[in-house]
Parts: sequence; structure tokens; C-alpha cells
Amino acid sequence: WPAKAKESCVEGIVVIQFRVEKDGSLNNFKIARDIGAGCGEEALRVAKMLPKFIPGKFMGKPVSVQFNLPFRFKLDQ
Repeated sequence: WPAKAKESCVEGIVVIQFRVEKDGSLNNFKIARDIGAGCGEEALRVAKMLPKFIPGKFMGKPVSVQFNLPFRFKLDQ
């Protein structure tokens, strides 16, 4: 959890957008929605550590697809 976000009590949803290639690898990461205070950068860092995905299929053949992954930041009081 970013220290700045914790100090400022920032909560919300960050959306990370990336591409799942035909071989399941992930690339083209970007922050699609950010709540600030370093939360977007932290979600991006975590998303880049994800393992390979199962690629999408079209007519039985693997295809590249875009994926949006939401991260919820919520402080427990």
C-alpha cells in the first residue's frame, strides 16, 4: 500500500489495462483509471508480476485480446 495513500486515506478503484498475446504473455501495460497518491503505480507494479494468461480464442485459434483489471484500494479502520 503506498504510504502517501495511507496517510491521505485515499480509497477507490484503479484499473490497469494490458494486452494478452496469442502465447499468453502480457504486455502494453498502462493505467486506465487512477485514484492518485501512488495507487496507480503500485497496481501497475503488481500487474506486471502476473503469470501468463490463457489467451482468448476466435474460431478455435488463439488471438490477442485487451484486458482491464480492477484493483480496489480500501483501508480498514
